[in-house]
Amino acid sequence: MLEAVIWDFGGVLTTSPFEAFARYETARGLPADIIRRTNAENHFENAWAKFERAEIDLDTFDRLFAEESAALGAEVRGRDVLPLLSGELRPEMVEALRIVKSSCKTGCITNNLPANAIGSAAGRSLYIAEVMALFDHVIESAKIGLRKPDPQIYLLMVEALGVDPSNCVYLDDLGVNLKPAREIGMTTIKVLNAQQAIAELEAATGLTLRN
Repeated sequence: MLEAVIWDFGGVLTTSPFEAFARYETARGLPADIIRRTNAENHFENAWAKFERAEIDLDTFDRLFAEESAALGAEVRGRDVLPLLSGELRPEMVEALRIVKSSCKTGCITNNLPANAIGSAAGRSLYIAEVMALFDHVIESAKIGLRKPDPQIYLLMVEALGVDPSNCVYLDDLGVNLKPAREIGMTTIKVLNAQQAIAELEAATGLTLRN
């Protein structure tokens, strides 16, 4: 029995920042995927992880990210990465969320950045009030000092929603974030694009999410 659908935000309800990363790297002659590789290296304790848990400030993030990317082959300043995070809302995914909400509980687990530490409007622009209001519960990494893929963050969500993980579907654009959800019993969907994600969500929930 379907009880809840839980969503990541960036890269799921919005377009992926990976596209902006690639454009930035190409324009500056940087090695392909240097930003993503820096994010993935030591992903529990790197600069990105610490910033999303609000453990460091913007200046420290800027410096540490530069050091970490340089160690992988090319220096990228952390401040330069932040404006690349802002994606465009995917209207078909937002509509799917609206339909889902009429049938079951909804939650959002997002790794985000401290609002007072963001040097641009990137992070803030993602949190469209109308969309965020569609969730019964939202967990933001920067507010609780815990981030995906820490298994505890998924347990906090199912506890807040009062649901059984085996009756939940979880969507994320990163495989590393899907694994812990799957391990506690959730049905998981890796979001590659809106059309694919909606088709898989229809199959997982039995709901009709497209006209």
